[in-house]
Amino acid sequence: MQKSTPGASLETNKLSPLQLGGIVAVALLIAIAVSLPVPGTNVTMVVLLAGVIAVVATYVISRRVEGRRHAQDRIVTGLVTASFVVATLPLISLIYTTVSRGTNRLDMEFLTGTMRNVVGEGGGVSQAILGTLIITGIATVISVPIGILVAIYLVEYGRGQSLAKGISWLVDVMTGIPSIVTGLFAVGLFTAIFDPGYRSGFAGSIALSVLMIPVVVRTVEEMLRLVPMKLREASYGLGVPRWRTILKIVLPTALPGIVTGVILAIARVVGETAPLLLATGLSDEVNLNPFDGRMASLPLFIYNSYITPGVTVQASYDRGWSAALLLLILVGVLFGLARLLSAALTPKGLK
Repeated sequence: MQKSTPGASLETNKLSPLQLGGIVAVALLIAIAVSLPVPGTNVTMVVLLAGVIAVVATYVISRRVEGRRHAQDRIVTGLVTASFVVATLPLISLIYTTVSRGTNRLDMEFLTGTMRNVVGEGGGVSQAILGTLIITGIATVISVPIGILVAIYLVEYGRGQSLAKGISWLVDVMTGIPSIVTGLFAVGLFTAIFDPGYRSGFAGSIALSVLMIPVVVRTVEEMLRLVPMKLREASYGLGVPRWRTILKIVLPTALPGIVTGVILAIARVVGETAPLLLATGLSDEVNLNPFDGRMASLPLFIYNSYITPGVTVQASYDRGWSAALLLLILVGVLFGLARLLSAALTPKGLK
């Protein structure tokens, strides 16, 4: 009978991280060697081929060294990692393309100037930045109170009621409405009130609020359901009325998730183009009155730069890419702000 050595590991036959890295490196070299003679080869094809070779090689080597169970674990881990890489590649390509092309015109003149009377090169995007902030801000002011109140009713007052079930169904339907339909709704609403040619930033805000409300409702609803029932029961046991319990106990506890959901809802609609194209129209100058006249926005500025480039096509495309980079930065700032606020507002005992 063989004696075990004191302190010996039960997993002596395991592939080290260095060996796994060597397998991936060899797979990459093989993929490059195979792909070079093939015309039209790009980096994505090489990476995908290298991933397939690495997964197969890792399984074969692990089967011989570590056994069948470890080999199966290796191949599943490799497939999950490869899927992550494949899903990430388009995002990386999008960010790289936008940054590389968007920096051509991203200067102070572009940020502070407008497109009024600009025919060729030059011009700026200040009217679109201000329009986006105004339209999105009004949509947020409309959507957040409505969404929070609807979520409070669904969770705190409407449990098991037919009305609550009907509202929940309508929220689900609104979540799947195409964005262009909300633009048609806003145009139809303001056409019935004013005239068929009416376009304004407020009409665009109404269209965006229809998209924001279901997102806010669903997010806040889930956050309220996560609040432990024992907190409510303890408050009720002390004789505190329901409305005060919601205001002082439930909402503060769910506040980090609520704030995060609201910011994500803003990020969801800030890049919408179709509703604004129908409801606000296009404008080349600054308009700070959301109730009168057409109003520019970053998504429409990008759209117009590619649809009607004008005399100097490349200059218009450069403006479009720079505006796209600004929009990407704005969305990134919103997501970062959501993470920071969520961490800052979370109670110490729940971190």
